[in-house]
Amino acid sequence: MKLLVTGAYGQLGNELKELAPGFPHWQFIFTDVDTLDITEENYVQTFFEINKPEIVINCAAYTAVDKAESELETAWKVNAKAPGLLAKVAKKHGSQIIHISTDYVFDGEACLPYSETDQVNPNGVYGKTKLEGEQNCLKENPHVLIIRTSWLYSAFGNNFVKTMLKLGNEKKELNVVFNQVGTPTYAADLAGAILLIIQDSEKEREKFVPGIYHYSNEGVASWYDFANAVFEISRLNCQVKPVLSNEFPTQAKRPNFSVLDKSKIKNTFRLKIPFWRESLGICLKKLEKIG
Repeated sequence: MKLLVTGAYGQLGNELKELAPGFPHWQFIFTDVDTLDITEENYVQTFFEINKPEIVINCAAYTAVDKAESELETAWKVNAKAPGLLAKVAKKHGSQIIHISTDYVFDGEACLPYSETDQVNPNGVYGKTKLEGEQNCLKENPHVLIIRTSWLYSAFGNNFVKTMLKLGNEKKELNVVFNQVGTPTYAADLAGAILLIIQDSEKEREKFVPGIYHYSNEGVASWYDFANAVFEISRLNCQVKPVLSNEFPTQAKRPNFSVLDKSKIKNTFRLKIPFWRESLGICLKKLEKIG
């Protein structure tokens, strides 16, 4: 079986690369903007005709949340246009597609975990373009499987954990927002879940159940809690001071509450999801080994 992974240089793409050797009977094709421009339909069509992927995992995204406010066209092409093109071409070639989305499709005004059927209302360009990407996928291909996730981190790329480690080694004290609440998600856990879903559906095709799903690690935390956990587990002597988000003005408004209800994905695919602190510990050990 051939699997096409777009956005291979990103956090999730890199974690899928790490796990790929564990599935030697599959052929993975990892692409990014330098090998496949997913915003151009003719390129995508030609790529499918030559490579004939049976599964597509679209990890590609424009994730610079603040820059998206001034780079609307670029964000729209990658987050909104490209998913629709991939879904359209995948349908034409009989390929299954898994598209990765975000908690930013919600406004963060809720007080209970968001389910897949809750009202979407993104605050900024990033969330709006990601929501349009979901809608374009479903419009072009009703058999797409969409996974919304939140607060992604890993040993790869730039993320909150790596930023905290850097700052924690440079400073004795940091101010971190405490009134934005969600769930940190280790990209390796999400990558593993995606491959398990594909593995099950390879044996029985009806187990590939299309629709929108939520996936994050278990538990709830604020950015303040997250930072404290990074320092505690890594034994860094850095004091974290809780501050309100209005003390850190940003171009794009972040959701104040973005906890996701994961009942649907757990029940549908029989997934066991780790607690966020356990996964953070695993990631920090990996980063320690990398040095």
